[in-house]
Order: sequence, then C-alpha cells, then structure tokens
Amino acid sequence: MKKVLVICGPTASGKTALSIALAKKYHLGIINGDSVQVYKNYNVGSAKIKEKQKEDITHHLMDIIEPVEHYDVARFQQDARTLINQQPISMIVGGTGLYIKAALYDYRFEKNIAKALASFPDSNTMYEEILKFDPKAMVDIHNIKRLKNIYQKVLMGQKPSENQYKDQPLYDILTLYLDIPKDILKEKLTIRLDQQLEEGFVEEVQYLKTLGPIKDIIGYREINQYLNQELTLEEAKASIIKKSLAFAKRQKTWFLNQMQPMIINASKNTLKDCIKEIDTWLK
Repeated sequence: MKKVLVICGPTASGKTALSIALAKKYHLGIINGDSVQVYKNYNVGSAKIKEKQKEDITHHLMDIIEPVEHYDVARFQQDARTLINQQPISMIVGGTGLYIKAALYDYRFEKNIAKALASFPDSNTMYEEILKFDPKAMVDIHNIKRLKNIYQKVLMGQKPSENQYKDQPLYDILTLYLDIPKDILKEKLTIRLDQQLEEGFVEEVQYLKTLGPIKDIIGYREINQYLNQELTLEEAKASIIKKSLAFAKRQKTWFLNQMQPMIINASKNTLKDCIKEIDTWLK
C-alpha cells in the first residue's frame, strides 16, 4: 500500500519550513494541499512559498490554474491521486481538510459536486435534492448548518438514512497536525500580515481585481473591502486576524474529528518530534 505523509495545521504554524526539511531528509516531493495556492497570482496573501525557499524541492499542484478558472475538490482528488500512485511515499502539505481527505479516502463525488460545495444553493433546493437522492432522509429544513452538512454528504454519494459515511483510507496515512497556542498563533499571524502588506498584499489584490472577481478568501476579501473603501486598513487587518483565528479553531476540530492526526507542538522541537513519528511509521 502506498504511504502518504500529511503535514497540516493553521497558517503561520510552520508547515512550509518543516515540509522542506522533511522533504530533504526523506527525499520527497511536496504535494500542495491548499485550495488557494493552486491558483496563479494568489501569492502573498496565501503565504505561498517563494522560489528561493523551495531549495530545489519539487512542489506539485501549485500555480497550476489561472485566477479566472475553476478548480475544485473533485479535480484535486484526481490530480493528487495520480501523483501519489507514482511514488511509494508521498507528502501532502496544507490546511484544506476536505481536499486532503477526499484525495486519501474513499470519497466518490457526484457530478457538479464542487460547484455545490463552493457555493451552497438556497435551503429549499438543498432540501429537495437531499430527498430526491434519499427519500428516507430525516431533514430539518430550518436547521441550516445541519442541512448543509447532509447536503454535502449527499453530493459525496452518501445516503443519510443509511449512515454510509465513506471513511475508508486508500493509503497508509500518517497525519501530523501542527498545533500552536492561540496567543502565540495570534502573534505570528499579526507579524505575518504586516510582512505580507510590506511585500505587496494590497497591490496583489489590486492586480487580481483587474483579472476578475476576487475570491471569497480570508485576507483577500478584507483587503478587497479596503480597496472598495468599505473598511479602513486597520479594520481590515483586525478582521483578518480575528477570522483567521476563528478559522484555525474550526480547522483543528475538523482534522481531529476527520483524520485522527498525531498532534505536534509547533512551538517546540517540531522537526525532531515529526521525524520520530515518521521513522516509527516507516518501520
């Protein structure tokens, strides 16, 4: 069975530097597991690795799509599996949980799933689609959060009434989640955002606006609001930090529930701890 190492965690947790060190030690390429970094020109705001930082390590599924093109979880699943099946050991690095799990587990997407996952339809449409696929499903149309959850499962080919949640791994997977205390993460996010602004984050969004609509992504959304004079720069910065922290909390919960990772303290001997877990896994 092919082996896949997953390095995941919130932005600013140190995934990039760690992945380069691990790629060099174990002679691996890196498969990008971030849904934003697949797009060209979404660089500064997505904290995309710079060429000089790659240290000749091959990075796959990064900068492969024009900003105006559509890319989705189903396509990532296909692209990632093609790469994984070419090597005995692969490494995926990123924080987009659904993309990563869809590539590694027995997810079977129905037609047009990605559009539905990227933008949910209205409640009545979701309700009708669920019952059309599974007439026995118990659905509360007024519970929007639950409705969306069931709708996603239906799009993955899972009948809610039969509780057939596809959770079978297709590979031998080791998932390492870089955990970091909230106060330290907030400090790192603040420092990173200031650096991104110095590196031209605002100018990047200005350029992307000339190509088409700005994607609804934390950071890009708020800078776009600043450019549209809907927020001051300080308000945009505060909103980015607040929403990034809230997303990191949800992200951790998702990975813990969905992929049962080994938790690595990202504020201590991260590389040493990861190597210990990887060496044990490889034996």
